[in-house]
Amino acid sequence: MKKFGFMLGLLLTIATQPMFAQMDASIKLNEVMTQNETSLIDEYGERQAWVEIANISHSTYNIRGMYITTDRSVLDKKMSVPERVKRMSQIPNGDSRTELKARQLVVFHLNSSPAKGAMHLTVPADGTKPLWIAIYNGNATQLIDSVTVPVLKADQSYARVANNGNAADWETKSADRVTPGIQNQTVVSESKVAKFKREDPYGFGMAIMAMGIVFSCLALLWITFTLFGMLMRHMDTAKMVANKQPIKPITKTVEMTMEVGHKTGVMLKEGFDTKGIDREVYMAVIGLALRQYEDDIHDVESGVITIKPKDTGWDDEYSQMTHLHEAFIPTKHNAPTIPTTPELH
Repeated sequence: MKKFGFMLGLLLTIATQPMFAQMDASIKLNEVMTQNETSLIDEYGERQAWVEIANISHSTYNIRGMYITTDRSVLDKKMSVPERVKRMSQIPNGDSRTELKARQLVVFHLNSSPAKGAMHLTVPADGTKPLWIAIYNGNATQLIDSVTVPVLKADQSYARVANNGNAADWETKSADRVTPGIQNQTVVSESKVAKFKREDPYGFGMAIMAMGIVFSCLALLWITFTLFGMLMRHMDTAKMVANKQPIKPITKTVEMTMEVGHKTGVMLKEGFDTKGIDREVYMAVIGLALRQYEDDIHDVESGVITIKPKDTGWDDEYSQMTHLHEAFIPTKHNAPTIPTTPELH
């Protein structure tokens, strides 16, 4: 009975080995960065080299207990497992992020310390020379995936073109195309805010842009109100000129002056001809009329001043010969006899 149970356990172990091997093959290295200067930041605000591991299958797989290494000496098949483990860094247990669901990815920080967290490994990564990196199963005996990363510039990454397990489909990605934690071939619709945060992590660009907008608005307001003030001042000046009295066009004043002068000459000539009024009287009247016209005291009239002489009879010879009047006054003694006309019957 004991022999039967032992044989059954052995068969089950042998049968499950291909299944675990097939599941391990679903775990792939997906993207690597060896010189991180402005890219991914850890929870301590630091930047280290990093490696991204992907589960390319459609089932969930936990990668805890697996090993990551950059030491090529582990490829020696004669090396003992304990000696190989010394040259590797094991993915720790106890973190839910190591349980990769279908098509999920996880990023580990290299050149770090496990004391900082489960995602920090002591795996050395030298970016000044080509770097070989590999992932082994939990027994440290089976090589699951590996890649040789060429020398990269700062913030460049070496990434798998497609998650199809083909080791040849790798490319060097520029800093603006690096996608830690995101599928390499996924079209990422990054918002403008997210892009601005990524390109301006310290907010200097935001501060300069905000100050520029504020000062531009203030300058525009200053120009607007300055022009508006100039316009209002000109309008006020125009109103004051329009309301000022008297306001007469120059041409109208000249015409009126010429007309008054002409009529004054006519009146003077008529006065001299009539000899009824002294020249000084004419001049005084004309001066008074011009003064009233300039002061706008009376309504604008025709400008013709007519002064006609009136015969009062004070200088008639008849009125001076009073001594002759009484001789002609009829009385009862010298009244003439008026003949009567006989009545007709």
